Amino acid sequence: MTTTLNIGFSFKTLYTSSRSRARVGKIHTPHGTIDTPSFVGVGTNGTLKALDSASVEEIGLQLMFCNTYHLMLQPGSSVVKQAGGLHKFMNRSMPLITDSGGFQVFSLAYGSVADELKGKSKKKVGGNVLKITEDGVLFRSYRDGAKVLLTPETSVQAQKELGADIIIPLDELPPYHIDPKVLRASLDRTHRWEERSLIEHLKNPNQQAMYAVIHGGVDPQLRKLSCNTLAALSFDGFAIGGSMGKTKQEMQTMLSALMPSLPIDKPNHLLGIGDLESIDQCIPLGIDTFDSSYPTRAARHGILLTKSGPLNVTQGKHALAFTSPIPSCTCSTCTRYTLGYLHHLFKAHEMVGMTLATIHNLHFMVELMRDYRKKILNDEI
Repeated sequence: MTTTLNIGFSFKTLYTSSRSRARVGKIHTPHGTIDTPSFVGVGTNGTLKALDSASVEEIGLQLMFCNTYHLMLQPGSSVVKQAGGLHKFMNRSMPLITDSGGFQVFSLAYGSVADELKGKSKKKVGGNVLKITEDGVLFRSYRDGAKVLLTPETSVQAQKELGADIIIPLDELPPYHIDPKVLRASLDRTHRWEERSLIEHLKNPNQQAMYAVIHGGVDPQLRKLSCNTLAALSFDGFAIGGSMGKTKQEMQTMLSALMPSLPIDKPNHLLGIGDLESIDQCIPLGIDTFDSSYPTRAARHGILLTKSGPLNVTQGKHALAFTSPIPSCTCSTCTRYTLGYLHHLFKAHEMVGMTLATIHNLHFMVELMRDYRKKILNDEI
């Protein structure tokens, strides 16, 4: 099944498993193709931490996520535009996706689910966020304290200047613990903001695709309402956002109810989720792409991802391990360096240790998703 969504962007389903909703597909963008299911690395400031763009492309990471909130404040989206757009600015030839900036702003306002569970949740708007209105959200820059008004229109305008292949409309991210009536009001406002974002986007499509963001917390009826409301508009794909629940089981229950309501002829993306357990649980539900900072963050703490579980290179027992960190791995780290050397680099606080670990973890994720695609094609999932 193929759907042409706009010039330069299309999605094609190649195969759907006979055992689940898992599917293999291709997302075509002006900067190349994304094989799905796929892992998306997070490069907050226009770079994956510890790696340059050339290294990332050599690893084969087809899609990379950059954060509009941070790039708006430093160096500024207008600066990136003058540089020729984000691809030229960071010297990346492969596809990019940017978010609206809303996630970071509302995280400042409400905190995370983890904060709530630890009793740190902000009951009212707080932090650097000054006001949330129908127009948008007013906040102070974390860099210099300047007031910034983020609206559906300004978010899209910034993403036009950045020039990513896939962009996201402005949405409100309410906390997990929220009154049902307040959640419904937030959902309605998010839908209005997303429609305004789409209208602004369509003034200058710029060969960019826009994914709607499905909200509704863990309420199955609100999630279905969000699907139906946004599917009626001319979005090119769908991202699943908002609160995913406080446990992986709650997230899986929510997604199991949600996924059948999404149009099957358009790609979907699970925002901010990409740990190994969640990927394994969510691919059978039909998720196409996942973004997460987990693999790169783990690498910076000396954790190498393996099929048999995480390997902590900082442990003293590895000091005299003069063999490949992961003998079966074909990444440039595992084929060139020893586990004992990586152990030394982390103990000596040498930055190259983080670089080598990050190369391995991204390579692991790319190969993991390749294996998932093979298993789907063989009806093993």
